[in-house]
Amino acid sequence: MDGLLDRYAGLALWLQSLIALAGLVVVALAVNWLIKRVLLRAAAPYLDRRSDTADRAVAWLATVIPLLVVSRGIDWVPNLPPELVTVTVNVVRALIVLSVAMAISGALDYANELYARRPEARSRPIKGYVQVVKIAMFCGAAILMIAVLIEQSPLLLLSGLGAMAAVLLLVFKDTILSLVASVQLTSNDMLRVGDWIEMPSMDADGDVIDIALHTVKVQNFDKTITTIPTHKLIADSFRNWRGMSDSGGRRIKRALVLDQNSVRFLDEDEVAGLKRFRLLETYLARKQDEIAEWNRHELASDTDAINARRITNIGTLRAYVIAYLQSHPRIADEGFTLMVRQLPPSPQGLPLEIYCFANTIDWAEYEAIQADIFDHMLAILPEFGLRVFQQPSGLDLQGLATPG
Repeated sequence: MDGLLDRYAGLALWLQSLIALAGLVVVALAVNWLIKRVLLRAAAPYLDRRSDTADRAVAWLATVIPLLVVSRGIDWVPNLPPELVTVTVNVVRALIVLSVAMAISGALDYANELYARRPEARSRPIKGYVQVVKIAMFCGAAILMIAVLIEQSPLLLLSGLGAMAAVLLLVFKDTILSLVASVQLTSNDMLRVGDWIEMPSMDADGDVIDIALHTVKVQNFDKTITTIPTHKLIADSFRNWRGMSDSGGRRIKRALVLDQNSVRFLDEDEVAGLKRFRLLETYLARKQDEIAEWNRHELASDTDAINARRITNIGTLRAYVIAYLQSHPRIADEGFTLMVRQLPPSPQGLPLEIYCFANTIDWAEYEAIQADIFDHMLAILPEFGLRVFQQPSGLDLQGLATPG
């Protein structure tokens, strides 16, 4: 009979403990609901509506209150073993440290978002620095959580980290390299979000969409994403097209390859015929006067025409192309180079290179302007007695084939 009474007394004690624990949990949940559903909703109009990062940070900070209720109230639960109370308190305190760390992390993210709205954020982003602070903060939080769980001083854990310095340097090697690279990229203004960069070694050719501590994301023109380690941008070379974007002009650098067999002098009738071109009137008049004056002084006693200066069809074409580009409404003029030059002749023909700048940086417009210019150049060549060089194809050789 006594054993039965003892058994019922033990069950009553456990039932009392369970009821007290359930009450503690209900109180903690009620406090959590009161803070997050009532107080935070009441404060919502005063928070930044353009971002939910601040809301998450405040929510993590509010989680500390119900955890404090549990850590304080567990001592009031009767009949619990001291070891269980100690473990519960230590775990709850570790969770409090984690909640505070998450709240600080959210606050740092919100600070980065606020800074990103400023005009200078494009040239000097702070996301990399924020990530470094978060890494240091989470490392400190991890040390505090372990110290709370094992009930030891954090200084004892820190003293043991000295022997692990070499291991930590090895583990965080990429982080250290990326931190140094981020500082150099930012301080030297080498990279901004929105820059068009080209890095063949990483198959990257597109716009920078994100600069973080460890990686830089580039959205290529085919809409794929290339992720580049930050330190690679310091170790390897890359091309930044920001200067072109800031200038407002994009370079056209392409050559017409002419058949060298079509290059020749122009006779007087051909020169007269080319005066039909309005863009050549001034050039031909000036050139004829210059050549006539030279011939009059240098060839006074020489009647052989071979020694005289004459106008060539390729020189006249070059003058025409320059005049055409100067009068083109989509070619930039002030502050931009404009020239037409001959490149060294080769077995593939004589390149006549056009070097100028379109007055736009839009890719589609730029290509259309360039195509229009070369459409016109290719169509106008026969007027100058010139031909484009082209490798013979199988159709060209059909007439030369002999039956076997």
